[in-house]
Amino acid sequence: MKTRALMESTIQDSLATKQRLLDDGATLDALAQLAAHIKQQLAKGHKVLLAGNGGSAADAQHIAAEFVGRFEAEREALAAIALTTDTSALTAIGNDYGFEQVFARQVAGLGQAGDVFIGISTSGNSANVVRALEVAQAKGLHTVALVGARAGLMHERADTVLAAPSTRTARIQECHILMMHLLCQLVDTP
Repeated sequence: MKTRALMESTIQDSLATKQRLLDDGATLDALAQLAAHIKQQLAKGHKVLLAGNGGSAADAQHIAAEFVGRFEAEREALAAIALTTDTSALTAIGNDYGFEQVFARQVAGLGQAGDVFIGISTSGNSANVVRALEVAQAKGLHTVALVGARAGLMHERADTVLAAPSTRTARIQECHILMMHLLCQLVDTP
C-alpha cells in the first residue's frame, strides 16, 4: 500500500471508530455520570487514582496531570495520582510481591472509600489492573474500567465500564484519550 493511501486508510479507520463512540449513547451517558460523580467526590476531598501498562500508563500520567495542573481553564488543582510513576514503589512491590500487585498495593495504601480508581487496559485483561480493581472495590472506591470492545476480566470488576468501540490497540488508545479529555472537560465545567 502506498504511503498516502495507508495514511488515509488509517485516518478513516480512526474517524469511523470515533463515530461509533459518538453514536454509543450508553457510553456517553456513562461518561457524563462518571464526570458528575468525580466532580462530587473531588469536592468532598477525595481523589482519583489511575493505572495502566505501557501506553495506558502514559495515559494515566497524562490525565492525572490534567487534573492536578489544569485541562483548558484556570482552576484549583484537583487531587489525582497516576500509580505508574513511583519507580521505587513499582520495583519494590514488583520484587517483593510480584508484578500483578504493583497497583493493588498502592490502591491498598493510598485509596480510601469515596475515591475513584480508573484502570486502563486495551485488552481489559491486564492482571495488575484487574487486581487493583478488586482491591479498590473492596475498599469502597468507585471503580472504572477503560477498555476496548472485547469483553475482558475488567468488565466484570468495575462499577463503570467505558469501552472504546474497537479491537485495534491504536484505535482503542485514541478513544481512551478522547474519553478522558471529555471527562476532564466535564469535570471542569461549572
